[in-house]
Amino acid sequence: MTAERTNVNVAIIGTGTIGGELLNQIKEFNVKASKNGTPSFNVVAITSTRGYCVSKDYKPIDLTQWRSLHAQNQGALSVDILLDFLSSSPLPAIMIDNTSSELVASSYPKFLAKNISIATPNKKGFSADADVYNSLVEASKTSNAHLMHEASVGAGLPIISTLKELIATGDEILKVEGIFSGTLSYIFNVWSPNGKKSTASFSDIVKVAKENGYTEPDPRDDLNGMDVARKVTILSRLAGVQVDSPSSFPVKSLIPKPLESAVNADEFMAGLPNYDAEFAKIRDEAEKEGKVVRFVGEADVVNKSTLVKLEKYDASHPFANLQSSDNIIAFTTKRYQARPLVIIGAGAGPAVTAAGVLGDMIKIMSQVRAHDAPSA
Repeated sequence: MTAERTNVNVAIIGTGTIGGELLNQIKEFNVKASKNGTPSFNVVAITSTRGYCVSKDYKPIDLTQWRSLHAQNQGALSVDILLDFLSSSPLPAIMIDNTSSELVASSYPKFLAKNISIATPNKKGFSADADVYNSLVEASKTSNAHLMHEASVGAGLPIISTLKELIATGDEILKVEGIFSGTLSYIFNVWSPNGKKSTASFSDIVKVAKENGYTEPDPRDDLNGMDVARKVTILSRLAGVQVDSPSSFPVKSLIPKPLESAVNADEFMAGLPNYDAEFAKIRDEAEKEGKVVRFVGEADVVNKSTLVKLEKYDASHPFANLQSSDNIIAFTTKRYQARPLVIIGAGAGPAVTAAGVLGDMIKIMSQVRAHDAPSA
């Protein structure tokens, strides 16, 4: 069997910041693979809301020209057309979903049923309502294809793979907890710094974070805690805690009640300074105890509970010593009970997120063989 026959065909959905970076990383990976004589990725379709390009004969698209080729056809290629195209692939196929679309996520079972593997940072399918999630898990179990979503939690950090490996090796998961939002990590590291008193107001820090692009265009999408809730839902389910949906357990919102109905982000930001005193009170109480305040998610497997909360931590605690917008996740298990296993690092950003997806693609490629696909 030649190295060429162990290549895989890849379709990319989404060419935004993550998708564009992933295509650059695939190009670099393929250059090294060519030099080493090892398998590479044949990108045969690229689609987004802005356009698409498809290699009808399944020959690799020239990734040095993908932007101009992608721009030649306006509009997106439908999921069903992409499914039919990959179903006839002469080599094992992988569909890459770089979107945050529920519609694309809902199509995963269709791709898996056709033995098309999936790698994605999209959280929507894995944090969906229990019936949707369970159907996805069942589709994955009955398929010969692979479903990987390392980058759905913590970007390129090895969080999901570590959790799965702990379970696979017979360890007993007791608790998974951490700081899962790069945005909220930055805000709280500045607002409640370790080792010194802060005088900055909560609203000013949110304003700076917004101006620097750390938050969503409407900061309420970060401050409502739902992004963290979705990530904790994913980890809870993998750890063995049944979760109906991200809205089925307690989630601390940092949006003052009267501002939930603000017409837009500008109105919200204009009203946020009125609540700085309430936030400062929380920080002052923690400082009197020699602690800092952090926004955390927790999956308590022993007590079968999941929640997102504000918590106070001693200065020596790992959660109190983060830098910038880092994520940190602690696994407390039967083996790692006295000293939890901690993973820390950049949990957001195009480069690390794309690397997480590429890592999943490499794992899939190492597991599939040419005979998994129809004969050419």
